[in-house]
Amino acid sequence: MPHDHSHHHHHHEVPEGDGRLALAVAGNLGLTVAQIVGGIFSGSLALIADALHNLSDAMALVIAFAARKIARRPADKDMTFGYARAETVAALINYTTLIVLGLYLAYEAVMRFFSPEPVAGWAVVIIAGIALVIDLATAALTYAMSKSSQNIRAAFLHNVADAAGSVAVILSGTLIIMFGWMWIDPVITLLISAYILWMSFSEIGEVIRVLMLGKPTGIDTGKVIAEIAGVSGVRDVHHVHLWQVEERLAGFEAHVVIANGRWADADAIKSKIKSRLHDRFGIEHSTLELECAVHACSGAPVLGHA
Repeated sequence: MPHDHSHHHHHHEVPEGDGRLALAVAGNLGLTVAQIVGGIFSGSLALIADALHNLSDAMALVIAFAARKIARRPADKDMTFGYARAETVAALINYTTLIVLGLYLAYEAVMRFFSPEPVAGWAVVIIAGIALVIDLATAALTYAMSKSSQNIRAAFLHNVADAAGSVAVILSGTLIIMFGWMWIDPVITLLISAYILWMSFSEIGEVIRVLMLGKPTGIDTGKVIAEIAGVSGVRDVHHVHLWQVEERLAGFEAHVVIANGRWADADAIKSKIKSRLHDRFGIEHSTLELECAVHACSGAPVLGHA
């Protein structure tokens, strides 16, 4: 019997956030230039570190913007699943960039301990204060979109980390002004690095899971199989695949063996299975291969293919 597909259609969000992303990019690029210049003249590694992170923010937003555009393209003969995973790829790029940046900042901070340099505290505080305002404004522009998109969430977390970095840099400059603690600059840089790495590693796993065709978070594969097996008229389930098609769409396929004497009810059984998959697990895209008990696959594995 040919494969049957669920007829639930998935629609991508409208491009209502593109203008906000463009504003966020412009703000971050302008801030990056100001921070780099200020960091060079003040001698603050923490400020330059924050500037580099700001540059990564701008690039992250550019990548996120481009990915959103690509993701809206419909499926075609070359990309039959469509282009929605472009956003997941963009998220992976952005998190990887954050990890590389965090490691680089940690290295530079350690080197500064061995070769300390004077830092102009007031310049650091003023520029970092301006940076904090822009960071918060940029984060506000992308906050709403970050709730429903891995791609935008990666860019948003870039900005959140940068806002935290700006606060840390302000603290560094203040302590230098008050106590002359030049060593605080590399210490703050290490803290910024640690926060960036912690945040990135905590988020990148879910992105990799999607790209590796892992099951959706929150859905128990065993329970899905048990649910299907419990439908009246089902004798067996095998060759099961459950995966995250994209961030907001789960996919499922399996071979379902119809019990002896129930082939006349095959369509009704199939319909009931699809309804349960959708209603109890939120699985909108399902493909079921129905087999009669007499000609069912022999020795087939429950999960995947032999």
